[in-house]
Amino acid sequence: MEIKNKNIQELKDLCVSLRDKIIKIVSKNGGHLSSNVGAVELIVAMHYVFDSEKDPFIFDVSHQSYAHKLLTDRWDSFDTLREFDGLSGYTKPSESDADYFIAGHSSTSISLAVGAAKAIKLKNESDKRIPVALIGDGSMSAGMVYEALNELGFRKYPVVIILNDNKMSISKPIGAISSFLSHAMAGNFYQKMKRTTEQILEYLPESATYMAKRFEEGFKLITPGILFEELGIDYIGPIDGHNLESLITVFETAKSLKKPVIIHTQTLKGKGYEKAEGYYENWHGVGPFDIASGKSLKKSNAKSATVMYSEALLDLANRYENIVGVTAAMPSGTGMDRLIDAYPDRFWDVAIAEQHAVTSMCAMAKEGFKPFVTIYSTFLQRAYDQVIHDACIMNLSVVFAMDRAGIVGEDGETHQGAFDISYLSAIPNMTLLAPRDEKSMHRALEYAYKHIGPIAIRYPRGAFLESLVEGDEAFKYGKAEILTEEDDAKILMLGYGNGVGRAMQTALLLKNENINSCVVDLKFAKPLDEELLIELAKKYKKWFVFSDSAKYGGIGSLLGLLKEKNSLHVEIESFEYEDKFIRHGNTKLVEESMKLLPEQLAKKIVRRL
Repeated sequence: MEIKNKNIQELKDLCVSLRDKIIKIVSKNGGHLSSNVGAVELIVAMHYVFDSEKDPFIFDVSHQSYAHKLLTDRWDSFDTLREFDGLSGYTKPSESDADYFIAGHSSTSISLAVGAAKAIKLKNESDKRIPVALIGDGSMSAGMVYEALNELGFRKYPVVIILNDNKMSISKPIGAISSFLSHAMAGNFYQKMKRTTEQILEYLPESATYMAKRFEEGFKLITPGILFEELGIDYIGPIDGHNLESLITVFETAKSLKKPVIIHTQTLKGKGYEKAEGYYENWHGVGPFDIASGKSLKKSNAKSATVMYSEALLDLANRYENIVGVTAAMPSGTGMDRLIDAYPDRFWDVAIAEQHAVTSMCAMAKEGFKPFVTIYSTFLQRAYDQVIHDACIMNLSVVFAMDRAGIVGEDGETHQGAFDISYLSAIPNMTLLAPRDEKSMHRALEYAYKHIGPIAIRYPRGAFLESLVEGDEAFKYGKAEILTEEDDAKILMLGYGNGVGRAMQTALLLKNENINSCVVDLKFAKPLDEELLIELAKKYKKWFVFSDSAKYGGIGSLLGLLKEKNSLHVEIESFEYEDKFIRHGNTKLVEESMKLLPEQLAKKIVRRL
């Protein structure tokens, strides 16, 4: 969409249209609402001043890029947002050349901008292109941001960073003077004066420049930009992130400076949809809802695994005072908000800082506490070194509770929890277990509390698949549980976590085909129940594996190692995920496309037999 020839009023009208479109489609498909409608003016101004066909537009996390999608030839296809075979809810270069990079995890944008700036310089394109990064204030809590800022301030590459502050200021501006000076810093007059002053100071003796330097330092101190200025990056702001005239002026100034600049903008989350305006976490990511009332249209009566975990952990915390816990900016998403409310001195949200979350809890474990680190499977990847270096080498008793293990649906490649078994099973001292339902969730956490050493628990988004069997066995280290063993059973079906429900449902379908089976809940992926599996190998020569995880390094791979070690004469077929990233869409449709629904698996097994 061409917008550079539009006047201010036309741009404002466009902002209204963009908001209406976003609200309409998100109310139907679900998605990230408040951050997107809050960033509309920022993105319109970006497209007006910069050139998305040449300048790298880099969106941190990129969940706030809906207006960008609409402005880059995706208006008509926007109705398919987050649907299977439709538009992604995040930037995706395979979807459009206007999307510079794929993103779904936070705090990567400034590093990408630095890399792009280096490439632009080496290609002698600095006069034609400039990286533009849009980052939210929440993403500024991760250490990767400051690693990038540290290098950027030293090397002085031309980069424009737009800080979308939609919760609170980095530091509070001090009264009317600060407001005046911050706005003055955005103008060409101030930037020219600053450049001239710097040039003069280069030629004056130290004694003559003392007062000038003190004045400049004092000037910075009464603005929120001192942190960035001290890192060597020019700071402009705070700026009203909904004032198009101001934004366009500031962006043009920043573009002309030819050096690193951070523009601090302040926006209102949910802007334009009154029910979502303000910092309401429940309007950040939403399912389908009624626009008039704001009420959700999609409700499930099934209790989610997250709620089961939250209730089980709260029950433990009520009984054991040494239990502590942490989450990384996802208190409601992980159910940790209940624990934080009940015990604010024992449970913490440390913001988007997974590495810090893990290492800080390792110190608490060394001091005799029992930490529960509660993080999505996909986000624990960000702290892999800390899991190895700070938890496992010292064999510290830290519990890693991994929510959203398996397919998560509409959030797609960057959020699917496919790899935790693969990346954790390789680490010495690590124990892996998984519950299959609510009762086993309570038993799994009871076991984890008493376990010595690092231990990881995985559970799905939403409800468990029904396992259709009432087991009542406590968890015992490395011990599996036989759930059903029918007469004349021909095959062994091994389930792990949510895969147990899939195995049981498949077994029932096979029974209709007169194929009886033995179904086992492995309970532990590491260590496997070697003794039981060796015995079962004497009876069952065909093993089928059910686990919501990657095939490489997953349960099938671990069973293969056990088979090789013990020279077992069995055939193992794994129904785990193939070696490719899993696209977004409704979970059932995604699973159907991967041929993982119970009825599809039953047909596969019939053909194999």
